Amino acid sequence: MKGIVFTEFLELVEDKFGLEMVDHIISSSELESEGIYTSVGTYSFSEMLQLLQHLSARTEISIDNLLLVYAEHFFSVIEDSYPGLLATYKDPIEMISSIENHIHVEVRKIYPDAELPAFEVVEKTDNSLVMIYKSSRAMHHFGLGLMNKTFEHFNSTATIDLEKIKEDGTEVRFIIHKN
Repeated sequence: MKGIVFTEFLELVEDKFGLEMVDHIISSSELESEGIYTSVGTYSFSEMLQLLQHLSARTEISIDNLLLVYAEHFFSVIEDSYPGLLATYKDPIEMISSIENHIHVEVRKIYPDAELPAFEVVEKTDNSLVMIYKSSRAMHHFGLGLMNKTFEHFNSTATIDLEKIKEDGTEVRFIIHKN
């Protein structure tokens, strides 16, 4: 998992819960990196999972809800760092449906060894989208949060439902209806 995901996560934790919380979740975890991350480094997903589990236990906020909040934060990083990417699109459905064939292609140019989830468009209209998310990391709520922020970015709203195809969350169907 790319280091930017870790550095931004710890920045969010510090902003929302304070530096003591950052110290707590790092010291409570068994991290090969010892909690020292660079944005361009690559680290084990197990480290992110430990940080999330300890933050969830300490705050009593579910991991899914933490991932939603983190996705909102991360979207602002995308807006600030890659405004040209977002300017390519005029519509949230268009942007979300291009995750696999455009956005992830651009991410791989910057981070060639990034391990990204797969998104398969099953059905698309001007006002709706059905996609299948596949990832061994089961971070579908991070994807959901990014989708929510995408609609917000375009001053639009949507109903986004997710259905677990696999109980462990490694395969999820997103059903999006633009309001």
